[in-house]
Amino acid sequence: LGGRELRGSSSKKESILELAKLVDSNVRVKCLGGRELRGTLRGYDELVNLVLDDCEEFLRDPEDPERITNQTRRLGLVVIRGTQVSLVSPDEGTEEIANPFLGAGEEEEE
Repeated sequence: LGGRELRGSSSKKESILELAKLVDSNVRVKCLGGRELRGTLRGYDELVNLVLDDCEEFLRDPEDPERITNQTRRLGLVVIRGTQVSLVSPDEGTEEIANPFLGAGEEEEE
């Protein structure tokens, strides 16, 4: 009985995602399967379905499908299903760093 009362309570559970502060700003979205997109976040819902405007998809290297290149293709206005989203980050102020665990693992093998 106690569990049912908690589920049915009128207080809404707060989301740990703070996407509201990213609305109308440029974001980078990484999806399951490796796709990476960049665009202006226009909206989202509680299932993390996203609406991106002026969206571009980063193309993969034809010789190494795991590697993303700086080449893009324009997609325009897109809806991304929340089940496919693995990461949402601001486009500005982020940079890729070297994996700190690769060097440690290689050194231990020697």
